[in-house]
Amino acid sequence: MRISELARRTGVTVHALRHYERLGLLVPARTASGYRDYPETMRREVVFIAMSRRIGFSLAAIGELLPAYRARRLSIETLTDALSQRVEAIDRQIAELQALRAQVLDHAKWLREQQPSSPRQDANERARSWPRTAARRGSGKDTR
Repeated sequence: MRISELARRTGVTVHALRHYERLGLLVPARTASGYRDYPETMRREVVFIAMSRRIGFSLAAIGELLPAYRARRLSIETLTDALSQRVEAIDRQIAELQALRAQVLDHAKWLREQQPSSPRQDANERARSWPRTAARRGSGKDTR
C-alpha cells in the first residue's frame, strides 16, 4: 500500500510516517518507480508506534521495543516493565509541576503583598524583599 493509504488506515500523518522512516523505525519497500510500498503487516507496527507515542514513549524507546514487537516476541513482562517505567517518569513530571505550581503561587502572593499600603512606600524597599528561588532557598545567598 502507498504512504497515503497507510496514513489513512492508521490515523498517522504522512509527515509522521516519513519521519519514522528517516529514523529507521519503518523500512518500506520501493516500487520500480520509487514509490514507498508498505506491506499490510506494517500497519500493525505503525499502530504500535502511534499508541506508544500517545502515552509518552520516546521514539528511541519505541525503537528499542519495535524489533521484538515485529517478531511477535515482545513479552508481557517486558511491556509491563516499560509501562511501569513510564508511570514513574510521569510521577516525576507531576511532582516537578506541583513544585513549580507552588512557586508560582508564592510569587503571586508576594506580588499581592507588594501593593503599597501608602503611596510613599519606596520601590527599593519592595525590591529588597523579592522571594528567593527554590534552587537557592536556604543557601544563605542573597538572590536579588
